[in-house]
Amino acid sequence: MGYQNVKFPEDSVFLVTGGAGFIGSNLCEAILNLGYRVRCLDDLSTGKQENVDLFIDNPNYEFIEGDIKNLEICMEACEGIDYVLNQAAWGSVPRSIEMPLFYCMNNIMGTLNMLEAARQKGVKKFVYASSSSVYGDEPVLPKKEGREGNLLSPYAVSKRADEEWAKQYTRHYDLDTYGLRYFNVFGRRQDPNGAYAAVIPKFIKQLIHGERPTINGDGQQSRDFTYIENVIEANLKACLAPSSAAGEAFNIAYGGREYLNDIYKGLVDALGVDIEPIYGPDRAGDIKHSNADISKAKELLGYDPDWTFERGIKAAIDWYRENL
Repeated sequence: MGYQNVKFPEDSVFLVTGGAGFIGSNLCEAILNLGYRVRCLDDLSTGKQENVDLFIDNPNYEFIEGDIKNLEICMEACEGIDYVLNQAAWGSVPRSIEMPLFYCMNNIMGTLNMLEAARQKGVKKFVYASSSSVYGDEPVLPKKEGREGNLLSPYAVSKRADEEWAKQYTRHYDLDTYGLRYFNVFGRRQDPNGAYAAVIPKFIKQLIHGERPTINGDGQQSRDFTYIENVIEANLKACLAPSSAAGEAFNIAYGGREYLNDIYKGLVDALGVDIEPIYGPDRAGDIKHSNADISKAKELLGYDPDWTFERGIKAAIDWYRENL
């Protein structure tokens, strides 16, 4: 369980794109803690300089400021790399509805640039961030790979396109690709600020500061909230997965289901505040319920998440209390 005992060849070098972001910076940290070298590529459009500064004095860490929409930068970043962890993307379903062309250029063309650079530079494994949004309006729970519905946002389209392009690179160019369909990841260093901030850090920050959070919809929607440590495990284990599992996409979650109203009540209790939420309209493009079947990732990647929602939310609250 976990990833602390995962072993790679001693001289392994990882490239984390989007490495100044929430998930990317946690991946960089984990790889450095395991004793391997990591190169971070980020244009700092949504990533943070402070997440680069955390590791800049580590001799095993290298930072390249650059954009995955630029193929030359991608080629430079992939030079001498064994494993690519491609996290660079713009998130947020509502924002993608406002900016469809940008999401196509950044999330689809950017990933395609990275796939091509990885192919040309002889990368061993290409692991990339997909999303549970690819399930669209498919109503059956739990969500299972191969049973997808109509896509509900440009963001979802971009992630599904990434999966199809990765499949082509495995089929035609012998690049081992592994897509990780993240389900509502949360944890340390997730940005609580801005109109498109994820719900857990946003709620925690507002409650700590005595503000009334807004719950979109009736709060009866459910999500498979997944602590960051589980996502780190999935990325590293995908780098060691057999080629027979390449070209596939995998649900990465804990396999549970939490209702937004219950989460809110738990946060209020944990923080010792008495603040009633505001209920607002549903968000465009959002689904009502989400819950993952993680059996495929367990079987083919050896993924075995040990961070429950309860354990993760406690760690997240502790981190935000110290860092907000």
